[in-house]
Amino acid sequence: MGTLHLVRHGQASFGSADYDRLSPLGAQQCAALGEHFSAQGIRFGAVLRGSLRRHEQSLAAIAPALQGLPEPQVLPGLNEYDSEALVMAWMRETRAPPLPPVGSPDGHRAHFRALREALLAWMAGRTEPVGMPSWPLFQAGVVQALDLVRSQCEGDVLLVSSGGPIATAVAAVMQAPDEAMVELNLRIRNSAVSEFHFTSRRHALQGFNAVPHLLAPERRAWQTYA
Repeated sequence: MGTLHLVRHGQASFGSADYDRLSPLGAQQCAALGEHFSAQGIRFGAVLRGSLRRHEQSLAAIAPALQGLPEPQVLPGLNEYDSEALVMAWMRETRAPPLPPVGSPDGHRAHFRALREALLAWMAGRTEPVGMPSWPLFQAGVVQALDLVRSQCEGDVLLVSSGGPIATAVAAVMQAPDEAMVELNLRIRNSAVSEFHFTSRRHALQGFNAVPHLLAPERRAWQTYA
């Protein structure tokens, strides 16, 4: 039996012109996670990540505390959905008014309310966000990564991705309704670890959304969701 450690990237640059890069706090979160893995004596026999810059930067921040980390396999199926494209497609469908700016008092909450509805519309096939795959194709990319782990890996495996693919993986392993992915997705913290035990036949959920590396009093303020 092996253990797959699914890690959401560190805090990215939400609300900026270029979201796909870690903030300084995001790099600290991931460095702390690498130190935690090292303290636990975990040695990864395989590493997988998405191809986004925040995935690459998160792995780069985790890696210094770990000796002999294997070269990662880069899988585009572990990339996040395009939240802006999703929300724009939902707004066209519903003729919703423009959202307030993210930096405004109500902007953050409004964005995530809209994202929840946009995800549900995409999953139901009511919208076709520009430049994005359909929900079944997105889901299939995540399942293919899980199948690769089962068929080719053993021991401890590190997977660095985003909230959407990780929530999709958890929902698939739990055989939960597709809509459960949305609520799981919106709860996953930056640099959080979810764990699957796996054999050549199946994955089983062992833990979800844990941040043991951020529980010390001086690090609790490092816990973020966006």
